Amino acid sequence: METSTPLLPASNARVIFDGFRTTPVLDHPEGLDLDPVDGSLWCGGEAGQLFRIDLAANSIELIHQNPGGFILGLRFTAAREVIWLDAVRRQVLRLAVGTGRPVEVLVDGAIGDHQLVYPNALDVTDDGLIYVSDSEGDDQTGGGAIYRLTADGSAEAWCPGPFHFANGVAVSPDGQWLYVSESASRAVCRVAILPDGSAGVIERRWRLGDRVPDGLVFGPDGRLYTACYYPSVILRLEWDGSVTTVYEDPIGHLLSNPTNMVFVGTDALVANLGRWHITSIDMRAALT
Repeated sequence: METSTPLLPASNARVIFDGFRTTPVLDHPEGLDLDPVDGSLWCGGEAGQLFRIDLAANSIELIHQNPGGFILGLRFTAAREVIWLDAVRRQVLRLAVGTGRPVEVLVDGAIGDHQLVYPNALDVTDDGLIYVSDSEGDDQTGGGAIYRLTADGSAEAWCPGPFHFANGVAVSPDGQWLYVSESASRAVCRVAILPDGSAGVIERRWRLGDRVPDGLVFGPDGRLYTACYYPSVILRLEWDGSVTTVYEDPIGHLLSNPTNMVFVGTDALVANLGRWHITSIDMRAALT
């Protein structure tokens, strides 16, 4: 792995929402995404909460709570449906925002004959396909899988792996690849999405040394970024196999175990599992 001095200075990051003293408290968020209609920020909590944050009003609202749960990945579909994963209860849930319909449980414990272990992260395509990582395995022994759900809620085991704790997933802008972070082996791989929709072979593209990749996201520049759970750093994964350090917080304060990111123009909003806030990073200098 190639390392470098961070592209961005420390001053490019700030806390955009501090949920430490709010009611309710922003309870260690991991997944986050923006409502495509009103621009509000949605994320989950470690006690099964689904939160809506109005950044302009600096307010937070509890939308739903799954008793005994722990919410990880969360994404919106183009149809304004928020999809989220409960790692403890091993569920995939959906809420059609603004319709008045109740929360739906799309997956509860198993997909076909496959028992879920630790549903972790997801990505959604423009046509409503949902790719879900199920995390298992360590740096030596693989496990887990990638599952795929359709817009009507049907689900299948898409790529059986094995993966070394599959975590963040991101579909490439051209729809031809699914990128997967493998946290236990500190690597990022990709799986071809074949013309018939099935999975190709796993190709391991980046080895990150002692950096643990979590969420993956494509930036407005079409390049792939990962937030590393440890240490607190944002990396850009270059197509030649090298790695660029974009932003780093050596004391884990503004970034604290960052997990997932979403871009708002040239700013990246980042969830911090280690604290109670959302970080905003001005990424303009990294996107050129």
